[in-house]
Amino acid sequence: MSLRNVIIIGSGPAGLTAGLYSARANLKPLVIEGLEAGGQLMLTTLVENWPGHRDGIMGPDLMAEIRAQAERFGAEVIRGHVTSVDLMTMPFLVRTSETEYRTRTLIIATGASARLLGLPSERTLMGHGVSTCATCDGYFFRGKPIAVVGGGDSALEEAIFLTRFASHVTVIHRRGTLRASKIMQDKAFANPKISFEWHTEVEDIRDTGIGEVNAVLIRNSQTGERKAIPVDGVFVAIGHTPNTSLFTGQLDTDGGGYIVTSDGSRTSVPGVFACGDVQDRVYRQAITAAGSGCMAAIDAEKYLEGLPQHLGEAHATA
Repeated sequence: MSLRNVIIIGSGPAGLTAGLYSARANLKPLVIEGLEAGGQLMLTTLVENWPGHRDGIMGPDLMAEIRAQAERFGAEVIRGHVTSVDLMTMPFLVRTSETEYRTRTLIIATGASARLLGLPSERTLMGHGVSTCATCDGYFFRGKPIAVVGGGDSALEEAIFLTRFASHVTVIHRRGTLRASKIMQDKAFANPKISFEWHTEVEDIRDTGIGEVNAVLIRNSQTGERKAIPVDGVFVAIGHTPNTSLFTGQLDTDGGGYIVTSDGSRTSVPGVFACGDVQDRVYRQAITAAGSGCMAAIDAEKYLEGLPQHLGEAHATA
């Protein structure tokens, strides 16, 4: 069983940036991609807010570039799915479906998954009019009508933000009252660009064969009435689920299941660090995820400097 200095679980902007920085520190990190290699940016088309790419860059292309950069400095990136981790023993034990590893430090970059409606058309049109991030994609809908699905603070924040670009925003909510805070409700109700469809659920997102959203089909749960609302975009804002099931009972999490970090990226277990959306319930941007990946790598390096073991022994068979 090989012993590593650093194992990183996850290969989105946070995980690959952690790999890049720890590789440049000569720690020879192992990055385990996970089931969704590249993270949520793999579902994105054009990324226009990544610094240094003034004309934008395609999400998958950006992740390929970061991966190649990390590998250039010595990061080992492997396809694999982590099935379990044991943080109660040192070195930590990481199991994949193929093998087991021991590591002196662990960086968790497993991200958070946007909750989706479960419609086949939703997946097909993701990045082609369907989005889970207004900050990322709102700019593409200047002067166009769009819909936001949800009724919490996140949904109303997205709706209010999107009125900067859209000609009109329709909020689709399955209940008759909103779950959002009163201040957010007041702001939304006062905005002339926002209207509401109450007691409604999305039955389908339509594109009529053109590959881009042009309508959303909704059904009123009280009357049974169905109607199609012409829109060019649908923003699903029904929450996120942090991917933390591997660490249940081993790390401190908050009420939403996000890993709690302090003093940078440190978790409740010394030697274990977390970065990206798995510990960030506020910003959820590729650039903030990358920044926290840098922090985690530096924190892991400092932690390793304080261990009695000689770092050069980390690739010996244990």
